[in-house]
Amino acid sequence: MVQQYQSPVRVYKHPFALVMMAYERRFPTCPQIPVFVGSEIISDEESKNGAVRITERRCKLNVDAPYILKKIIGVDFVYFIQRNILDRRNNILEIEAYNESFSSRVTVIEKCRYFTHPENPEWTCFEQTASLDIKNFFGFENSMEKLAMKQYAQNISKGREIIEYFVNQLKEEGIVHVTPWEDSNKLDEKDEGDIAETEEYSNHKVGHNENYAFADSKLQNREMQMSSDYIERYLGKLNMIQESKLIQLRQGITELRGNSVPGDATLLRFLRATEFSVEKAKEMLTQTLHWRKKHQIDKLLDEYDAPQVVKDYFPGGWHHFDKDGRPLYILRMGQMDVKGLLKSIGEDDVLLLVTHICEIGLLLMEEATAVSGHPVSQWSLLIDLEGLNMRHLWRPGIKALLHIIEIVETNYPETMGRVLIMRAPRCFPILWTLISTFINENTKKKFVFYCGANYQEDGPGSLSEYIEPEFIPDFLGGSSEAYISEGGIVPKHLYKTELEPASEQEHNLYHSISLSGGQIHRVIIHSNDPGAVLTWDFDVMRRNIIFTVLYQAKDDAKNLSSESDADEDGEQSETGEIKEHFIKVEPSVICHDGESIQGSHIMQDAGTYILQWHNQDDAGEFLSSISSHKAQLMYFYEMLPAAHYRGSMMSLQSALSGKSEAISFLSR
Repeated sequence: MVQQYQSPVRVYKHPFALVMMAYERRFPTCPQIPVFVGSEIISDEESKNGAVRITERRCKLNVDAPYILKKIIGVDFVYFIQRNILDRRNNILEIEAYNESFSSRVTVIEKCRYFTHPENPEWTCFEQTASLDIKNFFGFENSMEKLAMKQYAQNISKGREIIEYFVNQLKEEGIVHVTPWEDSNKLDEKDEGDIAETEEYSNHKVGHNENYAFADSKLQNREMQMSSDYIERYLGKLNMIQESKLIQLRQGITELRGNSVPGDATLLRFLRATEFSVEKAKEMLTQTLHWRKKHQIDKLLDEYDAPQVVKDYFPGGWHHFDKDGRPLYILRMGQMDVKGLLKSIGEDDVLLLVTHICEIGLLLMEEATAVSGHPVSQWSLLIDLEGLNMRHLWRPGIKALLHIIEIVETNYPETMGRVLIMRAPRCFPILWTLISTFINENTKKKFVFYCGANYQEDGPGSLSEYIEPEFIPDFLGGSSEAYISEGGIVPKHLYKTELEPASEQEHNLYHSISLSGGQIHRVIIHSNDPGAVLTWDFDVMRRNIIFTVLYQAKDDAKNLSSESDADEDGEQSETGEIKEHFIKVEPSVICHDGESIQGSHIMQDAGTYILQWHNQDDAGEFLSSISSHKAQLMYFYEMLPAAHYRGSMMSLQSALSGKSEAISFLSR
């Protein structure tokens, strides 16, 4: 396998002539690079006017390998040929090096280039490419590949330091300026040999430049930004392979997209999401760019105006920064009416809202990077779950949430720095079980859970570990006012009738029934899974009903099973009284016209459970037969297996520390 590397541009804030004098001091030996044992000049030619100098060296390198490997290959040193072409007229030094030892088994080619900074003639730039191809090496191909790239990385990291070292050495000797080369002859005064030599060099130079990202005099501002200083300041510290992958990705996207290439921070996020696979990142980013174009995402910041329902009832907003300088977004999910928002604006508009939040996050990260003096490539999310209950487990809402998570993770990878889950209630593990399988593993590791009130304490484990005390929001006991909506139930008169056709999916999940006066509807569920959770969600669409949850032990349930013909889903409609030994496991609840009810029950024991709706309307027989006097409801229920969240409830109830990681909620 061929390993390739391309460096970013490194900038020396010294003139070209001074850098060249410092470079010459690296030879014949360089103590700063221990593996570089020595070198000898094979040939050294210079044009008559001194414009071009071509030098070839044979370099001796120590084999920095385990003793056993040295014995197997039978050598302690390897040799490289280095060919330097110094063009003093244009201030360019081009270097090409290739291995002489083991050339039939290994091919190593390195090309480097020093040149004057295109915008500041007092600075010098440096870039390099390298390739390593191990065809056959005594069965040690993988080991040699890793060893070679490791050694190469160490040498590259020292390269800049070495030039700076020798520049400082020159300054200590009083050499602070080197007079640039000047052409004392006119072109027409050159002899034919000098012209031929220059033309030969030019031909070599044109072919050589095809391997570089930059042309001699056509470096653009954007390209010059890809320097080592720029990477460290705006993108963070990257190793040499990561630097190279970033440059390769940008070049690949440029070939596809022309000038419409995303910023380097975006490219880096997609590389990190794909473990620095250039091909995977390129494919993923290309799909995202198509998605952005199709949905006009680039216009979102200028054109998006949140619906009034969102302004009034969506309890989320941006709130200062966390301790790492990342923008902080607060979402009071426990105060959010998921069903109301979806029914009033629809899933598409909810997704648009989330996308707008993500776009603002990108803008805030860019601003934070400029202000803080260090790269800020992620934002943090604080989710307050106080008030969360089973109404948030409304199945269409969960499906919409999962779809939104998928869209965000695909198009905004590696933007989430930390997720703080505050005041998680007992029902949270059920919600976490449903959504966690759709969350990227790297993202899961960023979740921090607070189940009690210990987040208010000082020291490790408290919220102040992640957020400065003056920025802790007031609803969590801090002094900082959070300017976000209080949320609440969205009034049903704001529901849009045009969204009703989209609710056909709900009717595939939900059962609709009508109950005459005194009539009872029951759903019979047989459970052999102690610890499973029974969840329900229903809307009372007309009149009032009484809802009850009943239980009968497994042995007592045999008679009921033999007397009833439940369908394959375990559902049966009963209209008479239950004479067996059933007990109430949840108190009866009077549900009024228009209410939406959600709930759950942990089925601690095996047996039969019944969900029961009763219309106690005492209207006469004639009136109860008229449809307007019948109670109507639409319901959905589901049994979540114990294995999906075993131990979750216990983790929440016994979280004495007030904080745990995501793994505490999951069975592995």
